Amino acid sequence: MMETPDKNFSFEEAYVRLEAILNELSNGETPLEKSLELYEEADHLIILCGSKLSRAEQKIQTLIKNRSGELVLNEEGKPEVKSFAPDTEK
Repeated sequence: MMETPDKNFSFEEAYVRLEAILNELSNGETPLEKSLELYEEADHLIILCGSKLSRAEQKIQTLIKNRSGELVLNEEGKPEVKSFAPDTEK
């Protein structure tokens, strides 16, 4: 039976599990039934990781604001996005 990824997994936990699944599938010795279960679990993990990355990106974008608290917009009217650089790199 397929193990449903826990929505409380951290990004790192989900990513480690996804890597383990990919390693198991790539060995070529996994039976078809088990491969299908692993594929389905991997699909859920990919969605979970994507969701967590999207939320992190949204949090970072909200930090790019001008002094009045408004998002800085580019010429196209979209929020300006800057690469994140830790304080040590500034």
